[in-house]
Amino acid sequence: MTRLDTLLRAPVDLAGYRLGVPQVAGALTMVPVHGPERPGIVPPRSGLKLNRVVGYGSVELHNGAASGVAIVPLHIGYIQEGAQNHALCSAALMGAGETRLFEDACCVQAAQGGYLQGRDQWFFVLPVELRAKALALRGQPGYSKLWQDISAVNSRYGLPARGHLEQILTRKRAVLTQFRSRLELLPGQLGAVFFIGDKFAGLEIAPDPRYFAEMWMPLVCFAYGVAAWQAEPPRPDADPFQATDLATLRAELNRSRDQHAESLRDRMPTDTEMYSVEQERYLNLRLHTLTGTQLAGQVVTKNDRPIYASLFAIH
Repeated sequence: MTRLDTLLRAPVDLAGYRLGVPQVAGALTMVPVHGPERPGIVPPRSGLKLNRVVGYGSVELHNGAASGVAIVPLHIGYIQEGAQNHALCSAALMGAGETRLFEDACCVQAAQGGYLQGRDQWFFVLPVELRAKALALRGQPGYSKLWQDISAVNSRYGLPARGHLEQILTRKRAVLTQFRSRLELLPGQLGAVFFIGDKFAGLEIAPDPRYFAEMWMPLVCFAYGVAAWQAEPPRPDADPFQATDLATLRAELNRSRDQHAESLRDRMPTDTEMYSVEQERYLNLRLHTLTGTQLAGQVVTKNDRPIYASLFAIH
């Protein structure tokens, strides 16, 4: 396996993380990441719950675990029928049993009344096209602050120019969830590097495979699947392999995979110098916000070693 730190000179120590064999689904390429596991972090679906929306733009989450710190994923959002859907602008750290109110959340469904409640909820991660803007809006109140950007994305994708993200996430869900079935989550996988077309899109690293497994669908289908769906190329007439026996076919397949993996090296971002700001801390955990010219995102470190990272290309 290729070492991740030899391909991405991030401002965090990525030693120990390794890249697997790339998988391709249309315009979306996913490269599995394996590495050191950091157990004890509460996973986002089974341990972290939406408690309620107190008012538009104010979301209350609860860490229901009896023990363990929860890392609230960057740009997590919640959807519920008949209620105003919301997304967070920042990751966060929450102690066991803690309930916390986030007053800088974004409404992602303009002109929809009703408050989200702690029932029949499912979560997503903001599409990569919106993530840099949402990160820049962290700490700023205003429930409608992302509507203009959502409207621009909808318009670019041939949808009505409205601040309604559900036009994509809900109405196109059947199309987007195909990425989950076309890409394989591997045993022990705790992260991924994503490419859309020939461009780097993002790096996601979780504390352990269980945490990443709960983030798999929101990341593949929504965070990166939306842009990949729009960039989906027409099916080309692929040149067939020339093999006449199984051994030769396997060799040609491996050579094709190696060539594709090698091409990904040239797609990694070159300017990874980023400005780091400590956002918050809990015990020996530190949440940092990183911003640069090509990349932005957030990283959680434990004793100065990364245990969570969500870095994305700036659009």
